[in-house]
Amino acid sequence: MHAFDVLGDPVRRRILELLAERERASGELVEIVGGEFGISQPAVSQHLKVLRDSGFATVRAEAQRRVYAVDTAPLEQVDRWLGRFRVFWESKLDALETEIARGKRQRHLAAQDGVSAASRKPRQTRSA
Repeated sequence: MHAFDVLGDPVRRRILELLAERERASGELVEIVGGEFGISQPAVSQHLKVLRDSGFATVRAEAQRRVYAVDTAPLEQVDRWLGRFRVFWESKLDALETEIARGKRQRHLAAQDGVSAASRKPRQTRSA
């Protein structure tokens, strides 16, 4: 199975997100993913099998539990493949970052001008 076929499934992507946080027992994954997607334990187990067989996850026995962890090797391959396309969005993201910084700077200067203008206004006193 190709890496993008594996990652194309939202259940498998969610499992990988959970495993990226920390190792998890299969029961915990069934509880979380089963609840979020409304799928059964056997369905979650099938997704875990696909992740194991494709190299995205590892499993180890811990007493009666099966503990899963993410394996980053296939993700590194995906990252390398995506690398050739980064040129299309990196310059746009750099330009966006520049515009955001410019906007923050302008708001900061406007706020400073507002404070200094307020401090220059004479205070009005009420007469009785």
